Amino acid sequence: MALHLSFLLILTGLTGICSMTTISQVSVKAGDSVTIPCLYNSQYMNNVKYLCEGYYWSHCSYAVRTNQPNSGRFSISDDKSRRIFTVTIKDLTERDKYYWCAVEIDQGSDIGEYFHLSVTTGTPSLYVNRQEIAGLNGQNVTINCNYSNSGEIKWCRLGRSCVTDQSGSIDGTSVTISKSVPNVFTVTMSGLRTESSGWYYCVKGDFQMPVHLTVTEQPTTSNYYQTPTTVQAEQRSVPFDLKSLIIPLSVLIFIVIVTLFIWFMLNRHRHTKAELSATTPEAEVTYSTVKKKRKTSGQAEEDVTYSNINYMGKMSSKRSDAQSDADVTYSSVVIVQQQNVQRVEAKAVDVI
Repeated sequence: MALHLSFLLILTGLTGICSMTTISQVSVKAGDSVTIPCLYNSQYMNNVKYLCEGYYWSHCSYAVRTNQPNSGRFSISDDKSRRIFTVTIKDLTERDKYYWCAVEIDQGSDIGEYFHLSVTTGTPSLYVNRQEIAGLNGQNVTINCNYSNSGEIKWCRLGRSCVTDQSGSIDGTSVTISKSVPNVFTVTMSGLRTESSGWYYCVKGDFQMPVHLTVTEQPTTSNYYQTPTTVQAEQRSVPFDLKSLIIPLSVLIFIVIVTLFIWFMLNRHRHTKAELSATTPEAEVTYSTVKKKRKTSGQAEEDVTYSNINYMGKMSSKRSDAQSDADVTYSSVVIVQQQNVQRVEAKAVDVI
């Protein structure tokens, strides 16, 4: 194995491997996907790039090319402005091991850079939760690198410098490495700039894990920045928020309607009672007069007048029901006789 690697190094040195840069060994889980960045020199900007599969450079076979960017489990894209092309391998199996980032050279020998995939069914030796992260200009971003192997810890930018201590700087961006959590080292990049965008990678011993950082400008008042994860979380919470708002609002409306109905009925009852009190007479007086005139032949006339006065009035409401009403009747009988007339005996007369 060591002889083969030495032979590869000699062979790649003769083919100009110094023009390509990539990671060397990645630990991944079977069934997952992985994206590998490949940095090339500016003179190869317009050349065809490709992924070559095989242990030996001289006998590797095409997996995917930029002039045919999709081929089964493989895809490739070329960012000419940053001079980096990336290859993505999906549905990884234990047979996915030996690959080369390569550039096709017209009328010359192609150049390539080797990398090795260590595919496992268990937990990878070094991994991150997401290979794509985003940050805002002037803000901070944090990356957690999980590991289970031993070796030196680093945070590097592809084709640039690395930070090995607890703090440092890469291209003007401050970097802090914390190891407060077991089997995790946390990288914090502070004071991000647009130029900070690019490919970085965690290093732990022999393994590397690439991470792509995208830095965008600060949001304006009319527009704000959201990561895809934030958008999905908000979309999931909308139905729950609406439901929690509609139920209390419906109960409140029902209480208001019931309260108004009760107030209306009480108010109506008070008005009805007041109207009845105003129209009820306090007292009733009845006057009746009965006159009986009877004449006898040649005798004096006799006038009899009977009067009844009935007074019915309500007593004060404070008294008991048995004493609430009282009827008072006044009666009088007045006998009027003409003067100078002799009194005669009269027969009994019924008077009602």
